[in-house]
Amino acid sequence: MDEVKQLTNELLDFFNRLTSWETSVIRSSHLTLAEGHAVEVLGVYGEMNMKKLAEKLAVTTGTVTATVDKLEEGGFAKRILVQEDRRTYMIELTPAGKEAFEEHHKHHLRLTQELMLLLDREEIDTFIKILRKLNEHL
Repeated sequence: MDEVKQLTNELLDFFNRLTSWETSVIRSSHLTLAEGHAVEVLGVYGEMNMKKLAEKLAVTTGTVTATVDKLEEGGFAKRILVQEDRRTYMIELTPAGKEAFEEHHKHHLRLTQELMLLLDREEIDTFIKILRKLNEHL
């Protein structure tokens, strides 16, 4: 098998396993996968406007609007009107949203720690560099 096919297969396998793991974690919460991802981004980066949230999630602003609507309905996030520009809203987590983030994020940290046990220090450093490079491109 050539390198392109081999790497494609490994990426697909990794993506499928990670998605399956993420789905099992999110099932234990009151959030959908999309809502969980939005909570994760807001928890890590703090409040942001809809456009920035859409960029971080790699989705359209229309998609993120629907997600934020559901997070608001569930009491996990709220929109705050920016006084200097009344067309813009900042999205921030509520106390319930922060609690959901903390719960979800500790699963991510635990998985990362488990994966790190499989790698030596040099592999971890290389993996971080590779992920940064790929994320900058995507």
